[in-house]
Amino acid sequence: MTTEKNDGKNFALIGVAGYIAPRHLRAIADTGNNLLAAYDCFDSVGRLDSFFPECYFFTKNEQFDRFCSKQMRSGNPLHYTSVCTPNHTHDAFIRYGLRLGTDVICEKPLVLNPYNIDNLLDIEAETGHKAYTILQLRLHDSIVALKKKVDEGPEDRIYDVDLTYITSRGKWYYASWKGDIGKSGGIATNIGVHFYDMLQWIFGTVKRNIVHVMSFDRVAGYLEFEKAHVRYFLSINADCLPTNAAQDGKKTYRVISIDGDEFEFSEGFTELHTMSYRKILDGEGFRISEARNSIQIVSDIRHAVPIGLKGDYHPFARLPLALHPFGRNGRL
Repeated sequence: MTTEKNDGKNFALIGVAGYIAPRHLRAIADTGNNLLAAYDCFDSVGRLDSFFPECYFFTKNEQFDRFCSKQMRSGNPLHYTSVCTPNHTHDAFIRYGLRLGTDVICEKPLVLNPYNIDNLLDIEAETGHKAYTILQLRLHDSIVALKKKVDEGPEDRIYDVDLTYITSRGKWYYASWKGDIGKSGGIATNIGVHFYDMLQWIFGTVKRNIVHVMSFDRVAGYLEFEKAHVRYFLSINADCLPTNAAQDGKKTYRVISIDGDEFEFSEGFTELHTMSYRKILDGEGFRISEARNSIQIVSDIRHAVPIGLKGDYHPFARLPLALHPFGRNGRL
């Protein structure tokens, strides 16, 4: 495993058994830092052997807290807390890390509600520590190039954009916290928040936010930005994959069409968390205030009343709605 030389910051990681945690483990390792403590209520964490076999692991929050608090009083204190937990717990664990006396790196979505950001900014000011979020698409080469093109184009140009993102998930999804809109924020938040961040980062402030279709496995709508009219379709249902993608055995399909020209950006995601960590360690990470616009977008989508197939909607919005795999009420 290759590492980079730096002053070897000490990390604690909350949610180490989760899906996204390996990207954070690799980012900590590949930037030459140390993971001293990890916590998760689940104990299937053999992945630690590949990165930090000497890391202390806890399944009880009070034991983890006791260790971290003691570590902060030692001559080898923690510097960062990484948060990789279910979406609805991010706010609480960011608060914990800041009050522990560390800076915090939180996986997307930062929080579920815009007002949570204001409260976290108050705690940043109170503790003197910083919280960062992962906005990895801002580091993707293709997205950076697109932003440069838009920024250097005519100021009054309005782009017509279609965003299609389908990432297949099995039946397990609906039985997990991710299938609970109160915990995940729904499809738009759970799989789409970084795409909405990308759109507002490139095309400016949101002027209109309309939802056409929203169900347990998809959301489709229209967003009007300063420089773009965007139709979007997001889904976790493999049946929504285009025929050519399904025939090629693809499980994920990411495409942006701008004024009829498509560019596909399904590749190039593997190192973005490491790049994010590198920037944070260099003092150039994305602060939590930068997540406000995307959190507002997904919050507005979550609370919207879908208008159906009216107006300018994404073509995939016409796909027939699926039945919930657990029945009409979402339960077996």
